[in-house]
Amino acid sequence: MPLHDRIIPYLERAGLYHLARLNSHWFWLDEPLVSAFVERWRPETHTFHMPFGECTVTLQDVAFQLGLPVDGEAVSGCLGEFETYIEGGRPAWEWFQDLFGELPPPNKVKQMTVHFTWFHERFSVLPPDANEETVRIYARAYIIMLLSTQLFGDKSANRVHIRWLPFLANLDEMGRCYRVGYSGVFPR
Repeated sequence: MPLHDRIIPYLERAGLYHLARLNSHWFWLDEPLVSAFVERWRPETHTFHMPFGECTVTLQDVAFQLGLPVDGEAVSGCLGEFETYIEGGRPAWEWFQDLFGELPPPNKVKQMTVHFTWFHERFSVLPPDANEETVRIYARAYIIMLLSTQLFGDKSANRVHIRWLPFLANLDEMGRCYRVGYSGVFPR
């Protein structure tokens, strides 16, 4: 999804602007280097075995490389009783409609996930005359895509889980309250 100038302030407040910039055009993948690191990774010790010794990746390394906040409440997306986390137990899809202004069509929904294409089709072009509430909706869509693709990707690789709704409800508080931890988690 394109990075619109009008959603940048929301990404900055959420502490995700640097990650969004990496996603849009700063990131270049050195595949031979990644392959070399994969060959040197030892899962039993969670370290890279280099010619000069062992090397490990710390939370501070991840924070520095991705520009993510590392202090605040945990964001893991692991919500056991999902609907109890949603404003007094309201149905999740009702809350989704409040946050995004509409529901995706049934052919784009599977259980508690929405196909990426719906977000791309619906939120790729921010109308030039959009009011502030519309900009906030587009910012939420961009953030849920960042969470689902860059930080918390899963093996489906084409769906967005709505477990992230609680973190999108108050965009102004997101950056002050949540942090991203080592394993793609926002811990405090």
